[in-house]
Amino acid sequence: MNNVYFDNAATTPMRDEVIASMTEVMRKNYGNASSSHSFGRSSKSLIEQSRKTIAQYLNVSAGEIVFTSGGTEADNFVLQSAVKDLGVKHIVTSKIEHHAVLHTIDQIEKEYNITVSYVDVEANGDIDYKHLETLLQTEKKTLVSLMLINNEIGNILDIEHVTNLCKANNALFHSDAVQSIGHYEMDLQALQIDFLAASAHKFHGPKGVGFAFVRKNSGLQPLILGGEQERGLRAGTESVHNIIGMEVALKSAYANMNKETDFIKKLKDYFIDKIVKEIPEVTCNGESGNLDKSTYTLVNICLPIPPKKAAMLLFQLDLKGIACSKGSACQSGSSQNSHVLTEILNDTDLQKPSIRFSFSIYNTKEEVDYVIDVLKAFME
Repeated sequence: MNNVYFDNAATTPMRDEVIASMTEVMRKNYGNASSSHSFGRSSKSLIEQSRKTIAQYLNVSAGEIVFTSGGTEADNFVLQSAVKDLGVKHIVTSKIEHHAVLHTIDQIEKEYNITVSYVDVEANGDIDYKHLETLLQTEKKTLVSLMLINNEIGNILDIEHVTNLCKANNALFHSDAVQSIGHYEMDLQALQIDFLAASAHKFHGPKGVGFAFVRKNSGLQPLILGGEQERGLRAGTESVHNIIGMEVALKSAYANMNKETDFIKKLKDYFIDKIVKEIPEVTCNGESGNLDKSTYTLVNICLPIPPKKAAMLLFQLDLKGIACSKGSACQSGSSQNSHVLTEILNDTDLQKPSIRFSFSIYNTKEEVDYVIDVLKAFME
């Protein structure tokens, strides 16, 4: 076995139908969607159809979908405008959010001198909901920003509980749902989320495109200026082929969701059962080993390997053709520990290597067997 890709939480391979649709659009629909001639109108029509399709899956209106370059831009857009334009004076978040949220909030705090509160995180990686309720007891206009599924440990937020707390306390709610969209069905009318971020490359779509869900009449103003695209909320010539690719990827995700979810769940369950059997000292970080409390797409394991030897683990796995991650791909160049694991692990476990393995429909049990055999051999 030469190559095993278990880093699907970082990015996923595109589906064949996504590549085919994008190729077709690049070949035939190359007009600027802002142009008034037939070439432009053709591109504009495709974009608006994609917007309607995505909106239907989320049970929102098409005007509430704003196309962006990905989840990071969507997070920046919402957080910065909420403070600058909506008068938010208090942001509640957690220290285990994606850096797209944490770094943005850090900068906003410096620029606008707002109050930032960090909700406590339980030892299992869950949010302390009682502490969240306490933090919402304020007269300041508040925005809560909590991710739906943690990208490193897979814990699933009780989003219905959070939205109810926010509404009861007149707080706005933003969620980075990058690891959720395309993997779970979501009804944003029922949930009453105010803002949400998504990225196509997490559900077998292209990189460089995503969207923000912005609740109607929110008052949000654009982050990127220079044109009237996206109803004036996001300037810049639309990437038509990427938007179509995202639409097709989401269509395929929903059409195959039950079957593919069942397949990946069984694969994750097989991985956990086998690694616990073969390496009994291994532990799962957060709730990633619990199929009821974490996403079915990933598991984050802590291995009983001495620190000196652990430093070579990812390198050795790469040499064996295995792609995985010590955390978010966005911090792969960092020598520091994962900020998520630093919050939930004790000092002893932090000295051990933790690896995230994330799965897709393109993985197999044979690949799981190979990876675990390589890990066992490395530990001997």
